[in-house]
Amino acid sequence: MDVYEAVKSRRAVRKFTDQAIPKEVLERVLLAAAWSPSGSNIQPWNIFVMTGEPLAELKRRAGKRVVAHDAWDEREYEMYPRELKTPYRERRSAFGHERYSALGIADGDWEAAQRAASANWNCFGAPAAMFCYIDRNLGTPQWADLGMYLQTVMLLLRGEGLHSCTQMAWSVYRKTVAELLSPREGLILFCGMSIGYEDVTEPYIRTGRAPLNETVTFVDSISQPSRQTAPDDALLGV
Repeated sequence: MDVYEAVKSRRAVRKFTDQAIPKEVLERVLLAAAWSPSGSNIQPWNIFVMTGEPLAELKRRAGKRVVAHDAWDEREYEMYPRELKTPYRERRSAFGHERYSALGIADGDWEAAQRAASANWNCFGAPAAMFCYIDRNLGTPQWADLGMYLQTVMLLLRGEGLHSCTQMAWSVYRKTVAELLSPREGLILFCGMSIGYEDVTEPYIRTGRAPLNETVTFVDSISQPSRQTAPDDALLGV
């Protein structure tokens, strides 16, 4: 699979088969992903991979919280701004409509939407899950590095014939995750990632993307600035 096909075929899969993934495949992916870029090569990602009985136990504990209507853990970062501006608000709304329409859930059926969302805590049936932590004293650029790492992982998984679903949803069950992983002091759980082979019987709508001219501006000519009679100290950076 070439890189263009990997990029275009990558999507958030929300139903997996229980087919096991050989450990050497996961190791191969994560060894290659370590070459992802990061500012000054600080490599801010801290990764845990769960399979087998440990993952089954996490699913059981999370499932008990769902059944008990247990309150979510307090978020350690803001997932979305409280007020999303145009066009981001409309894009998010369109995604929700497409996602739940594919499952036959009508707009406004909050209870059915919540039932569908609860599949997060079962990792959508995936046989492997990755949990990504970052030091809480790192800044916005390091969180960007984390995104590049996760994208690299997802594309490498496609190269292995696997799919994934990145889940910030796990941040609100972070205490349950920590019970099993015991991350060191000072780490924040950014997200989980379900990993496995797609269950092709699950209906979905492929979400679209904004047209190129809505998100990209090509600057291919330079306008000549007016000639100044004297240098500007601010422009010279004095």
